[in-house]
Amino acid sequence: MDFLNILNGTILTPLVFAAGLCFMPARKWLAIRWLAILGAFITVVLSGLAFAWFNINDPGFQFVNRVTWVESLDMSWHVGADGISVVMVLLTGIVGFAATLVSWDITSRQKEFYVLLLIMIAGAMGMFASLDIFFIYFFHELALIPTFLMIGIWGSGKREYAAMKTTLYLSAGAFVALIGLIALYLALPAADRTFNLPTLLDYARQHPLAANVQRFIYPFLLFGLGTLVSLVPFHTWAPIGYACAPTATAMFHAGVLKKFGLYALIRIALPLLPVGAHDWNGVLLVLLLCNIVYGGLVAMRQKDFNYLLGYSSVAHMGFAFLGIASFTFIGLTGAVLVMFAHGIMAALAFGLSGYFFAQTGTREIKELGGLCRPLPFVGTLLVMTAFASVGLPGFANFPGELMVLFGAWQAPGWHAKIGAATVSWPVLLALWGGAVIGAVYMLRAIRNICFGPTPAKWQSLVDANIFARVPYVFLLVVLIWVGCYPKPLVEAIKPATGQIITAIEKAMPAVAPKR
Repeated sequence: MDFLNILNGTILTPLVFAAGLCFMPARKWLAIRWLAILGAFITVVLSGLAFAWFNINDPGFQFVNRVTWVESLDMSWHVGADGISVVMVLLTGIVGFAATLVSWDITSRQKEFYVLLLIMIAGAMGMFASLDIFFIYFFHELALIPTFLMIGIWGSGKREYAAMKTTLYLSAGAFVALIGLIALYLALPAADRTFNLPTLLDYARQHPLAANVQRFIYPFLLFGLGTLVSLVPFHTWAPIGYACAPTATAMFHAGVLKKFGLYALIRIALPLLPVGAHDWNGVLLVLLLCNIVYGGLVAMRQKDFNYLLGYSSVAHMGFAFLGIASFTFIGLTGAVLVMFAHGIMAALAFGLSGYFFAQTGTREIKELGGLCRPLPFVGTLLVMTAFASVGLPGFANFPGELMVLFGAWQAPGWHAKIGAATVSWPVLLALWGGAVIGAVYMLRAIRNICFGPTPAKWQSLVDANIFARVPYVFLLVVLIWVGCYPKPLVEAIKPATGQIITAIEKAMPAVAPKR
């Protein structure tokens, strides 16, 4: 293993710091906190350097390092990044650092909490940087285990129920996806079986799997991975899980780990099973529109702000699925950009919600009000986060969702005649669900929380100090940077999504739309 490889560094650094924390006396809580912050800071620097050093003119995998682990199964420690991977590694570093900084509200068993948080960061880095399907799955499971523990131990409200429900849903989804991955491995000729992803991609280009095999395997990946992304109707774990999770856990899971299902669909299912993906696309289209519309309608009825954010996250995932289902170059590129944008926005929203909860002891929207007066800084950031959530230009969600809608408009077979005009009905529903319903529930909640008369019991609240402001400002700057100048991310993503669309066009030249 090349320990100087930058991707290995992003995985091993948080693991090394987590191991170091295990030997720290629990009473040294301040040193533990600063050591965890240092580990997360080095990790975000490494992820930023990986993005900065990434060559956008090279469509292949970069920063590659491979060490054989089980030779008979062609299983190996194999890391590398294309444009999709390096953007997700960057997202992991940013959100992981911010989540570590906001963990000031953890007052019990700090050492165990930070160890688990660093393991989550390492697991997420591994699942995005690995080029071996076994390790992609392994690292995802490594990151999920701390999630369950953190909700059950440091959560609030119905934390035991939330931890159990989240565990059952995500474990079931991961198990169904594992069945699909094993079926994919066994579908290959015995002499060509491998877990190595680049080898599989090369093999699939030359020897596509039979159409009936693809149709059989793809739904296991779609519904298994879809459960991990809260695809309707397998979504009900998300709102209660995020409502009861500690702030840092909600930030990291909603911002990063939830993207694994989308990432695996793009990275594994689409290029290896394009015929199966196309044949199941009608089902996916119906479900993702339920995410956008139904998720938004349910969010309008929520009284707890974290539940509202949870259902809002369900709705936003519908846009990422829409880009995938469009089978277009611009739509798929937009889906990856939405994944990044939503990750930053969700982390900021849950982080600010956690600050309000720490100050007031409640997330009930009707009990809050006029908080922009005693908390002008945090309140202003929450207003800006709401603007980002509804897709206001100038924030990262806008370019990603716009690209997805353009891609969906280009998708063949999704159009209908309305009078003399031909329109794309999924685009109309997505616009109604995202722009109209999303604006209603988010802006109404912000009006009730931040504006209006301030109850006497909230007038003595303390706004965030300079140190506490750092993670929120950091995330907001990224949101605005990508919203105003998305070109660096888009240019990095394009070669990778272009290769996937090319593979789909080759497999189904009469079906896939041209770029």
